[in-house]
Amino acid sequence: MSRLLKFNIFRYNPEDTQSEPHMQEFVLEETDSMTLFIALNRIREEQDPSLQFDFCCRAGICGSCGMVINGRPGLACHTKTRDLPGEITLLPLPVFKLVGDLSVDTGSWFREMYTATESWIHTDKEFDPTALEERMDNKDAVAIYELERCVECGCCISACGTARLRDDFIGAAALNRVARFLIDPRDQRSENDYYEIIGNDMGIFGCMGLLACEDVCPKHLPLQNQLGFLRRKMGITSLKRIFKK
Repeated sequence: MSRLLKFNIFRYNPEDTQSEPHMQEFVLEETDSMTLFIALNRIREEQDPSLQFDFCCRAGICGSCGMVINGRPGLACHTKTRDLPGEITLLPLPVFKLVGDLSVDTGSWFREMYTATESWIHTDKEFDPTALEERMDNKDAVAIYELERCVECGCCISACGTARLRDDFIGAAALNRVARFLIDPRDQRSENDYYEIIGNDMGIFGCMGLLACEDVCPKHLPLQNQLGFLRRKMGITSLKRIFKK
């Protein structure tokens, strides 16, 4: 016999002056291979069409359906109800601006982050549309691809103790992004240039090393390795700058 699942879902619409934050209970019969994405769509279609949450790809690629699932940030489309207890509590991701219910605005945060970290190839070479693509060592290409797998779901930011305490901390997603360009042989920025971006308390030296970011990353990115790599690089750069003076 299928379980009856009890969902406690956060409800609040900031655009509605009559709305107040509260938890609402829904009961749904569990089906085979049910994910939270399927459950939420069924609740919206069968019980309450006003329920707000984000989704797009259903395959863990877009990162839209990030939410706090029984106290842990994760993707609704990646989470099967059979792996959860019969009572499930769903909350919106903290840190980001709330749109309504389980929906948050991660887009604005990531756009500002990309601007702050200058997330594009810096080169003085002029683009030649007729030229062949530049050759790259396979080891470099694989390392870059590994860091490019971030789907910008915001789970690492929401799980980060520093990001929850401070609005100015750029977070693991941004630091991972910087590491991606630092290892890219096409980018002509120096370590001093990168130091100006993350060599401070708002960047790598603000990280407390709790590593909740890696624990909750749905793509299992090697964030611990990248944070250690950047801390070491920026620490050495800092010493060089000090003794150069």
